[in-house]
Amino acid sequence: MDAVHPTMATKVSCGWIKKGVGKPIEQTASRTRVNGIGAIELKSMNVFSEFAETVNSQTVLTFFDALKAAYPQAPKIHGVLDQSGYHTSQALKDGAISRGIELHDLPPYSPNLNPIERLWKVMNEHARNNVFFKSASQFKDSIQDFFKVNIPKIRLSLFSRINDNFQTLRTAPSG
Repeated sequence: MDAVHPTMATKVSCGWIKKGVGKPIEQTASRTRVNGIGAIELKSMNVFSEFAETVNSQTVLTFFDALKAAYPQAPKIHGVLDQSGYHTSQALKDGAISRGIELHDLPPYSPNLNPIERLWKVMNEHARNNVFFKSASQFKDSIQDFFKVNIPKIRLSLFSRINDNFQTLRTAPSG
């Protein structure tokens, strides 16, 4: 699980421009962003997400409550978290324990180990890449539609892009 904070700014990811010809790219001066919190169940590729005005320890705890309600039969929920400040607070750790959620911390500076980071990449591909948003509401709708409309349609394709198959590199034996 993790939080995501996409901005309304035009995100150019690819395109063709004829050599020697300028290509204006529409930009916005808006600083609008969406704050989302999401969790992904790797066995089924079910995604659970919520949106908030801001993301902090309290909104993550509120997310935990909603996650528990979405999985009432789960004896325990495991959350894999990065080292952001609101993930490492004592209030969050205590709140997770009281909700029956076991937290697992990723090593610092290792977003590549959190599978949901790849979901954020897919979100950008479907909702933001190469798109100029004329209004904040159009931008917010695009992000929310990704979670409500697109994920159910592309869920099966996520298995090949999002997984927890990692190799551990070991130091060669000396001597």
